[in-house]
Amino acid sequence: MIELYDSSIPHPANPSWLESGSMPCYPPQLPQSHLYSDEELDASIASMLSQQREEDIWLFAYGSLIWKPEGPSVECMSAGIRGFHRGLNLWSRIHRGTPELPGLVLGLDEGGECRGMVYRLPRENLRTQLKSLWRREMPDDSYRPEWLDCALDDGRHIQALGFVLEPDRGNYAGYQPDSVLKQVFSQARGKCGSSRDYLSNTLKALRARSMPDFQLEALFSRCA
Repeated sequence: MIELYDSSIPHPANPSWLESGSMPCYPPQLPQSHLYSDEELDASIASMLSQQREEDIWLFAYGSLIWKPEGPSVECMSAGIRGFHRGLNLWSRIHRGTPELPGLVLGLDEGGECRGMVYRLPRENLRTQLKSLWRREMPDDSYRPEWLDCALDDGRHIQALGFVLEPDRGNYAGYQPDSVLKQVFSQARGKCGSSRDYLSNTLKALRARSMPDFQLEALFSRCA
């Protein structure tokens, strides 16, 4: 079993905006994002399933999927991954914000490690459940679905579906200073609620499952 205690890595010592001398402001000026059609979502699902080497389909949850799963599961367990960490690094213009006042949500960014939950999905109506999952996680081109190597707490090693960040895409936020985070938590709200409630619910769920994220808790305490 991979021993993982803090699911984040430290903030970069010199984020790009600090090196450039240009402090981020809120709301940000974001480029247009690509909204996926049903046909594109179906093609993405088919591509991911064609790459899967195992019989069972597992899903790795690191944010809201922990406290609000998308559909049923036949098995659920805590697990860890390496090579990605959880961060509040994605602008949300639909679920937790609007184009005028975007919110921030969690994503898996490169580097470090992360603890979360894995769900083994039922075979019945699998495509329907995956379509609902894709509509929720990939309304636009912010994430990239990927098969992640997961170490389960019972000693098993599996591949699980996860949604990771694409740093070269328009909604990628990277590290934001506290001044921006405070404005996001006080102003941003989308069709699924506020960024503040989203992060609060996630931190509570992680605590309840004995996998607290200390860096995000400190960020929330400072800014929200």
